[in-house]
Amino acid sequence: MDLKVVKEPRIAAAPEGTVVLLIGIRINKFWMVHRWVPAFCAMIPMLIEVSKDKDHGFLYSRTWFNRTVVVLQYWRTMEDLMRYSHNAAAKHRSKWAWFNRAVGNDGAVGIFHEAYVVDPQRMHTVYRNMPVFGIAAATESVPQRTRPPVPGGSGTGKG
Repeated sequence: MDLKVVKEPRIAAAPEGTVVLLIGIRINKFWMVHRWVPAFCAMIPMLIEVSKDKDHGFLYSRTWFNRTVVVLQYWRTMEDLMRYSHNAAAKHRSKWAWFNRAVGNDGAVGIFHEAYVVDPQRMHTVYRNMPVFGIAAATESVPQRTRPPVPGGSGTGKG
């Protein structure tokens, strides 16, 4: 990923059907390190697996660490994401089975995911004075020439 700061305003040009996936864990009981460290570490082999093979449809990810660890991911389509998550030969299935056996419902660590399908006509992005990021890094970043129409707004104007 290019970390060069781009000063000129840019927007994302994501194709229709691109998927935004928020996935992560929340540490509920810090003292139960034997529960949350393996849960956190289980994500790493899956990210490596999908990053190495473009056929999975995985595009890009970034991770934030706090009590709740969030991995922001972008996928080519919802079908690609579902195909990977249900593939018995992929790491996801075995890691999910492990989590259910090892952690289950003891409350030490929570997990979550949210997946959204992008409609380019119903999204808004702006990136300025920062490296290319997010869905623009996953798909395409283009110069912002004019401000796109805002629903209920007065049309376009200079960015």
